[in-house]
Amino acid sequence: MLVSISQKSKYHWLYQALISGEFDLYITNEILTEYEEIIGCRWHPEVAKAVIRTLIKLRNVHQTSVSFRMNLIQHDADDNKFADCSFANNVHCIVTHDNHFNVLKTIDFPSIEVIDIEEFRKLLITY
Repeated sequence: MLVSISQKSKYHWLYQALISGEFDLYITNEILTEYEEIIGCRWHPEVAKAVIRTLIKLRNVHQTSVSFRMNLIQHDADDNKFADCSFANNVHCIVTHDNHFNVLKTIDFPSIEVIDIEEFRKLLITY
């Protein structure tokens, strides 16, 4: 998601697809906080606030809470918030280039599909 915000990014189509309502995004307060922190450091805190405001207002962005922690990702425990959110909301997949998520491909339960951005683009085109 974060790699798609800048209009200069080759993945900006993903952010535009989100804005257009082409897919649903599930987030928690923890995820929003991380997004705001990273965007604020990369660009500017005001840009971060604007992106967060946009996400919160979109009908296809669902704020949710997670009542359990599965701790499936050992190499970067901070990534667990995304796996937990995905499982709690029965999402179709996690879209990422982060190799820490590959461990999810080896776990039978819970089954959380992990794909990269280009695979996701193909999915969007076929729907």
